[in-house]
Amino acid sequence: MKNALKILRSQKGWSQGELADRLEVSRQTVNAIETGKYDPGLPLAFKISNLFGCRIEDIFLYGQ
Repeated sequence: MKNALKILRSQKGWSQGELADRLEVSRQTVNAIETGKYDPGLPLAFKISNLFGCRIEDIFLYGQ
């Protein structure tokens, strides 16, 4: 699944490690999401959307 996480993270000036700390996940998890190797479950997807003030569907682009 494609996503805009890397773009959103870069706009905030956060490293993968900083984002991981804010989400309470590992840096490797953030990297895997950004590269499309891992699709987060709903609790993490909601946490990400709340952190960036976006809707889940604005971050995770299903079928594109």
